[in-house]
Amino acid sequence: MIWRNQTFNFDFILLGIFSHRPIHIFLFSLVLGIFIVAFMENIIMILLIYLDTQLHTPMYFLLRQLSLMDLMLICTTVPKMTFNYFSGRKSISLAGCGIQIFFYVSMLGAECFLLAVMAYDRYVAICNPLRYTILINQKLCILMTVASWILGSLDGIIVLAAVLSFSYCSSLEIHHFFCDVAALLPLSCTDTSAFERLLFICCVIMLVLPVSVIIGSYSRVIQAVISMHSEESRRKAFTTCSSHLSVVGLYYGAAMFMYMRPASSHTPDQDKIVSAFYTILTPMLNPLIYSLRNKEVSRGFQKLLRKGKLM
Repeated sequence: MIWRNQTFNFDFILLGIFSHRPIHIFLFSLVLGIFIVAFMENIIMILLIYLDTQLHTPMYFLLRQLSLMDLMLICTTVPKMTFNYFSGRKSISLAGCGIQIFFYVSMLGAECFLLAVMAYDRYVAICNPLRYTILINQKLCILMTVASWILGSLDGIIVLAAVLSFSYCSSLEIHHFFCDVAALLPLSCTDTSAFERLLFICCVIMLVLPVSVIIGSYSRVIQAVISMHSEESRRKAFTTCSSHLSVVGLYYGAAMFMYMRPASSHTPDQDKIVSAFYTILTPMLNPLIYSLRNKEVSRGFQKLLRKGKLM
């Protein structure tokens, strides 16, 4: 058995998800198309909320942060996958692998906490509308957002430090299209059971704690919506909350399936499919869910198109 982490001068081999067979060429083209759409959607959402002064509210500030996180998430994995596919090269350096792990884990963690903050924002807006501007002021909104970024980055640093401390054997083939932690663990020559327990604990904190906040917030929101006398108010509150809950369901469903299972139950093909879903498809769906079901976003988009600011 050859130990390879005595030096950092070695590359991993990303086996990828697509070959050059006709069906895989079609699937790769589909994924690349989804990436381009997701990239453009999130860029437009960020610019739209920045340029339209009517959207300068806490809710849309948080939505802009979500689009920024989604943008960074897809740019962490897909460009490298695309480069490897077209160039025929499958290698990725240890430094490149570390960068992918850090940003990938950090964005996932940051989005977990940001979605909880967004749920709390909707709870205050619907259950305490008269005190909304007091309870959710600009300072608190920025503070909660910064906390989401910091907590996500801390998770990324912890995972990255652990992964770089492992020894890797002569087989450096990663059965994935990017450097995923679960795909790296089987390559280690050292015992990773302690790290797997730590990773599980981190996942519990990063997933279950925000989900508890979301469930608690929306339990109160549902009670408030049911008690509303105005049909228009009930419809508007339901539309806003259902958009957020759709995003939460997509994101947490895939993430929990991916990271809260025992490592022994993981299969490479299963992990690739689930990872592709929430790293590529979900960032494309998020802006659509919010824009299609939000009249303010649609109106702002049409207004800026007429002014030519998005062209």
